[in-house]
Amino acid sequence: MDLRETNPIPTAALPLAAFRDHLRLSSGFADDTSQDALLEQYLRAALASVEGRVGRALFQRGYVLRLSRWRDGYAQRLPVAPVQSLDAVTMIDAAGAEDVIDPARYRLDADGMRPRIEASGSALPAIPTGGRVEIALTAGFGPVWDDIPADLRQAVLLLAAQYYEGRDSAGDADMDFGIRALLERWRDLRLGGGA
Repeated sequence: MDLRETNPIPTAALPLAAFRDHLRLSSGFADDTSQDALLEQYLRAALASVEGRVGRALFQRGYVLRLSRWRDGYAQRLPVAPVQSLDAVTMIDAAGAEDVIDPARYRLDADGMRPRIEASGSALPAIPTGGRVEIALTAGFGPVWDDIPADLRQAVLLLAAQYYEGRDSAGDADMDFGIRALLERWRDLRLGGGA
């Protein structure tokens, strides 16, 4: 299983002003934005860390999931949530020839915690021997900062501030308890081998 982001979060969508306010950086000077590149770096790191911890895309963007086999023949769990749409399912044979699957043959179960692609009939299309399937999808809460739930936004700002404040020392790489507490309800509890 290989999940790749196809389009990164645009810089314009990042909450640089909110992060500056959160850090209480000086204002009223001509160079208020002089640290924006550094702030962007810490925001992106915090976003990636939070997304990895909760298994959710915060900002809406495109992904491609590559699989060499289905977990079961009827449905395949998607490794990121919330999934807004399945954009294409493409079978690629061992020689590299592509076959785009008719969307009538599959559907999205957009369960917020465990989204999955399901067969519309009795089984998902067969993956060619030696080939793979590529599932293009769009996932995330929305395209702007305010679309993200408030507790996740707060966790990102707190973690980015932790990174920013510890930039000159080795610091503690672990998330503070308050950040972990904000993320806990979003974590996917997995029980057993078939979760």
